[in-house]
Formats: sequence, structure tokens, C-alpha cells
Amino acid sequence: MKHPEPYAPYPRLVADIGGTNARFGWIASAPPPGEEPSITDVDTLPTADHAQLADAVRAYLARLGRGAPGSMAFGIANPITGDDVRMTNHHWSFSISALQAELGLERLVVINDFTALALALPSLKPHELRQLGGEAALAQGPIALLGAGTGLGVSGLLHSGQGWMALSGEGGHVTLAAADDREAAVLAVMRQRHGHVSAERALSGSGLVNLYEAVSEVRQATSARLSPADVTRQALDGSDAACVEALQHFCAFLGNVAGNLALTLGSTGGVYLGGGIVPRLGDFFDRSAFRERFESKGRFKGYLTRIPVFVIDASVSPALAGAARALGED
Repeated sequence: MKHPEPYAPYPRLVADIGGTNARFGWIASAPPPGEEPSITDVDTLPTADHAQLADAVRAYLARLGRGAPGSMAFGIANPITGDDVRMTNHHWSFSISALQAELGLERLVVINDFTALALALPSLKPHELRQLGGEAALAQGPIALLGAGTGLGVSGLLHSGQGWMALSGEGGHVTLAAADDREAAVLAVMRQRHGHVSAERALSGSGLVNLYEAVSEVRQATSARLSPADVTRQALDGSDAACVEALQHFCAFLGNVAGNLALTLGSTGGVYLGGGIVPRLGDFFDRSAFRERFESKGRFKGYLTRIPVFVIDASVSPALAGAARALGED
């Protein structure tokens, strides 16, 4: 995919900035024609350890003993609507133009983190994906992307004569709907606490805790103070019934939201699941109601039955490759 933007000099720094962690990678030089750039020295820094993004960048460069890069691109868990960026799930805020000047960059590209991940999808290798149902993806068909982590990221990818175009938006904040009476009871509890219950209120790290607490109330049981990791662990080992039910709801709700997105985009190119939660669920996710709920759309069940779902399980953050693509192929 060629980009009309100005040339971005090497070396290049790419990053994937989430609410919990910031992942960085280094591109020393341009790749051979037709090949993807080599991203090396990938490192993850907790966002809580650094006052602002610029501090995290400098810490990464100091670890490597490198000077300033010529250009940088990063995806960030936030809508990008102008020069000023204030993260939704973290306290970092910055001006894009001021950050470029502070770091001495000739070029800086800032995009939504799931836009970056969407741009990386065409370059993912088979061993980085696990298919869950459906048939073969249609080449150059529209692609849907969802990822549950600190928040719920949603994006899409459309093909045109100019190559792939990523869609940026805030689909994680659509209203979450129940498909049965039990889900309605759980959502009623969450609605009392939060008012509007978005998909992200359930399909994220904090969403797992929200689901667990709501399930406990519906069960008329006392909930413990659990972290997202606690809920997941106790659900996977079966040691807590409320945690098990919470994770079951998580998978079912995700299937419902993914099916809605697949219908909206006509995702014959497949639906991809990223983020940090689903890849860790393993067989629990495969046995869950996810696929059933994904397909359960009445008259369009047959249409959705053919659409493949892929779980992204890459060792290196695919969003780094997407950020690299955002800088262009010069």
C-alpha cells in the first residue's frame, strides 16, 4: 500500500500505546522492495511508570543506547481528532506537534491503536492466527477487527484500487444488548451502576470485573474484590462459579457484538479478534457460546456461518507493523 504522505526518514520508531503498556520497536533501515520492514528491539514499558509519553520514548531509547529516530508512528488507545490527545484509559495527554518538536522528529504519525492493528492484518502469518469456525476468507473482502484489553477496540479494513484502507472509530462504545433473560438481569445491574452500558463496560479488563460483580448480585452472593486476572484465573480453573458465569457472558456478548460488526461491514474477509484477553482463554473460548452467538442473527444466520473468525496470537504486537505501514513504504 503506497502512501502519499511525505517521506519519513530512517531510523524509524514505532509504538503501540495502550492504557496499561506501551510497546516500542525499531526499524533501522528501509526493507527491500515488496517486503515488510524488519522491526527489532521490541520492548514493553508500563505506562504507569512514566509521567508522559515523551518520557516513555526517552526511556526506551536509553535502554537501547540509541539516539533520536528520524521519524515515528504510533497507534494509541484513543480517538484522534486533532492536535491535542487525551487518553481515555490513562492520564497521558499531549500535543502531537509539540511532541514532534520535543523529540526532534522530522515526521510523526499518530493513529488510533486499532487503526494500526487493522493496517497490520494483511501481513499476519498463518502461525499468528487461529481460525474459529466459518469458511475461507474472501480475498480482498471487507475485514472486521475487535480487541478486548484495557478497553474494547473496534476497526475495519476495506480494499480499494489504492490498497487497504483502515476505518477508525469508537465502536467499543455502542450499546450492549441482552439476548436472553439472564443477560438482561446482568445488564440491569450494570445499568444501575453505570447508566449507559456500552460494549466496553463488559468486554474489557474492567468489564470482566463488572460482569463478575453483576453476576454475583444476580446470584444474591457476596462478591470479592477481584482483579481482571483473578476473574479470568478462577473462571479457567473452575474454582468460582460467579467467575465462570462472568467469563461465559463475556464470550457470548463478544460473539453478539462481533456478529453485529460483521453484518455492518459485510466482513466476507473475516473477523479478527485481537487484544490481550481472548488469546489467553484458549479452549474455554473455543467451547464458549461465542460462535453460536456470532451466527445467531435470524434470517442472516447462513450468511454469518460462512464468515471465518480469526484469533490473533502474535508474539510481536501486530500493531507495530501497522504503525510502520502508516509511515509509508518509502
